[in-house]
Amino acid sequence: MKHIAFLLLLILTSCKNDTKTDIQTENSIDKSVYDMWHNYTASHPEFSKDELPDSWYFHNNKKDANRLTELVVNGKKKAGSGLYTWYEDASADLPKIGTKHIITDFDGKAKAIIEIKNVDTIPFNQITKDYASLDMGTTIDPLQKWKKAHWDFFASTMEQSEDTPIEEMLIVCERFETIWPE
Repeated sequence: MKHIAFLLLLILTSCKNDTKTDIQTENSIDKSVYDMWHNYTASHPEFSKDELPDSWYFHNNKKDANRLTELVVNGKKKAGSGLYTWYEDASADLPKIGTKHIITDFDGKAKAIIEIKNVDTIPFNQITKDYASLDMGTTIDPLQKWKKAHWDFFASTMEQSEDTPIEEMLIVCERFETIWPE
């Protein structure tokens, strides 16, 4: 999931000239993120010394971001998927079990806190129906929907680096639990 935020940051910075100024502007954190973390740690004092988790939204447009955020809040979306190459290209570590993230809507308003429960790296063509159901938040044709949505999304993001998706591309599959909905 962190990969989506990273990807969006890459997209934003690649389109700008003065990246330092633009990154600071683009990364301003909504007060609701701080408030949600404060409320969570007040109820769970064992985490009061933890740093504010990363906050971000799923996808790259308002309609999908808000729809997916709603599925997280409702406990229907329990997984997220990203390209392994995003981590390689950024020299970034894969997500860690136990890491918390604050999920926002497209406008940056905090909606839920999730905790990573499992991380796997699986070829695109080996994603299971069960995993697709967790990621898509539906049991109606989840694998078909997952493959279409993710193939299209990955293809569009790979265009910038002049890459094309392949059936064997590695997918970082994160399973999570919504531990603090709005």
